[in-house]
Amino acid sequence: MRPVRAGLPSDSMTPDSISEFAQARRLVVKVGSALLVQGGEARGAWLASLAGDIAALRTGGSQIVIVSSGAIALGASRINLARGGRGSLADAQAAASVGQIALASLWSQALAEHGLVAAQMLLTLDDLEDRRRYLNASATFERLLEAGAVPVVNENDSVATSEIRFGDNDRLAARVAQASGAEAVLLLSDVDGLYDRDPGTEGAMLVTRVEGVSEAVLAMASGASSSGLGSGGMTSKLQAAQIAERAGIALAIVNGTHEAPISRALASETGTIFAPKRSSSARQAWLGGRLSPKGVLTVDDGCAKALEDGASLLAPGIIEVWGEFVRGDLVTVVNARGDRLAQGLCEYSALDCHAIIGVRQDAQEAKLGYAPRAAVIHRDHLVRL
Repeated sequence: MRPVRAGLPSDSMTPDSISEFAQARRLVVKVGSALLVQGGEARGAWLASLAGDIAALRTGGSQIVIVSSGAIALGASRINLARGGRGSLADAQAAASVGQIALASLWSQALAEHGLVAAQMLLTLDDLEDRRRYLNASATFERLLEAGAVPVVNENDSVATSEIRFGDNDRLAARVAQASGAEAVLLLSDVDGLYDRDPGTEGAMLVTRVEGVSEAVLAMASGASSSGLGSGGMTSKLQAAQIAERAGIALAIVNGTHEAPISRALASETGTIFAPKRSSSARQAWLGGRLSPKGVLTVDDGCAKALEDGASLLAPGIIEVWGEFVRGDLVTVVNARGDRLAQGLCEYSALDCHAIIGVRQDAQEAKLGYAPRAAVIHRDHLVRL
């Protein structure tokens, strides 16, 4: 058995075209509710054609992980819940409980037509935020893929609360790509990709390639799900792209509405490619992809420059502390203008951080009542954003 890579692709790819995604050694394909479910029922012919695409990719040498929405939409129709099961958290949990069985069955049958075995994996945000559980998930992905199975992943909405939910499967797909050691992600959407403005407006142009998700790129997006069935929109897809690019994973948004959507996108070369920014260490990739910081440290310009140069975060550079956190919790680091600079594991509680704001190390023991640590966030536990 090969060693688990703990979520870092062994050979990062930088595709110049959509068709090159078929060359990924390991590929995550994300399927949204609006594509899979119509009128409370699965789009059977469409799903069969997608299963054919997945089988073709497997024949070409790619290992495939599927991240599939649809459990809530399928379940809601079966127990007659209003608003597609999204009227309340309790409704969503109930709908998911029913729909997860239906969703797993659909994928199992569709893949079995091509001699492929589906393996269900239900994850919550905590499963990928906690380092030990993240490594356990990585090991499971590795063993399933080695055994020839096709993991089908969904958020475990039947137990997830608002505090421990991804809330959309776009970001889940990017985190699954990390955990499974994938080189690339395909997000199947209801549009051809990212447009420079609302695609329904005159003159809107498809953006074919993005080198870094900047504030200008984020401003192009709409946050809403156009169908009302899912929880994501273009904003969540761009957030997924940010997670992927930091981890050295290529990502593309392509139109999934047609039958055989992957083969069609590969042949037409239509979509938006997000190039990987850098290939981080496994631990830094995990830190950079985490989504639930417990607090915020605001730093001065001198500290911000030091962080950019690879230094640890020291107390003299802190000007404000926000949130309630304990030692070892994830915190975000921002500058005085509120721009996100980094995130990492804090060596102090929020209370102790307040005590040493702006204080030099030789004066910290008197404030803390114990010998200070080397840094507030050590550079080995810090990733720049």
